[in-house]
Amino acid sequence: MTEPVDNKGYAGDVTPEQAAQWMASGEAVLVDVRTDAEREWVGYVPGAVPLAWKQWPGMAMNPAFDEGVRAAAEGGSKKVVLLCRSGVRSIAAAKRATELGVEAYNILEGFEGNPDENGHRGLTGGWRKRGLPWRQS
Repeated sequence: MTEPVDNKGYAGDVTPEQAAQWMASGEAVLVDVRTDAEREWVGYVPGAVPLAWKQWPGMAMNPAFDEGVRAAAEGGSKKVVLLCRSGVRSIAAAKRATELGVEAYNILEGFEGNPDENGHRGLTGGWRKRGLPWRQS
């Protein structure tokens, strides 16, 4: 089992730019733990593995998560960087992946970042705001 390096229960936090670099080099696979609806309506990262941590509606745990994150890590040969909306679900998912023996990292700020003073996301940080590759359906 991979031992967490910072006592958080997972390998650590990385910036969106670091995650994109690892993904581009083949060193890591990006696992998007947002719901199908979020990826469909808000946008997605090309090449990411879509694997919801919780499922919409109701936000029930995804029973296929464990098997899916192990498969994404390709038998432990790749790091896994986990992305959600703002970096909360991806922390929980990184902790679970670590328990499963995967070298797992949380992507800081998530896809949309934290809300600004008006409660709007996508303006103060996140994968999309930083100009990294993404698409919208």
